[in-house]
Amino acid sequence: MAKGVPNVSDNDAFAARNFAIEVDGTMIAQFTELSGLSSEMDVTELKENGPDGKMITKKIPGAHKTPTLTLKRAKNVSMDLYKWHRAALDGDIKGARKNGSVILYDYQAGEIARWNFVNAWPSKLSTGALKAGSNDVVTEEATIVMEGFERVK
Repeated sequence: MAKGVPNVSDNDAFAARNFAIEVDGTMIAQFTELSGLSSEMDVTELKENGPDGKMITKKIPGAHKTPTLTLKRAKNVSMDLYKWHRAALDGDIKGARKNGSVILYDYQAGEIARWNFVNAWPSKLSTGALKAGSNDVVTEEATIVMEGFERVK
């Protein structure tokens, strides 16, 4: 068993379907899709002469790039995402910046992974296409930008 992770062995793959978004300690709307969980750094190249006089290139880790999360869900009557986005539009940057987590669960609702984000806010909200005569569900997509991001579990 993986240490500190209930119901999971070291070789079990994670299911992508059981996840939640928490903002300032509160679970927010159910999402059908989340993308952008990544960790990337700039790479700085240092060219110098080696002991034999030949040029060598060293790769040095640079600044960490914070990811941009994209969330998709079925549109509902909740105005929470819009109000969060509206705070930034209205210039209330301090009020718009929120901390939160992306939480991944196992089949029995045990938390198996967590990524924390810092000073995040929705930079974009969009509603899916509307079409007369369609039976499709109206969707909403949110782009979340942040200043810090770390996997903690």
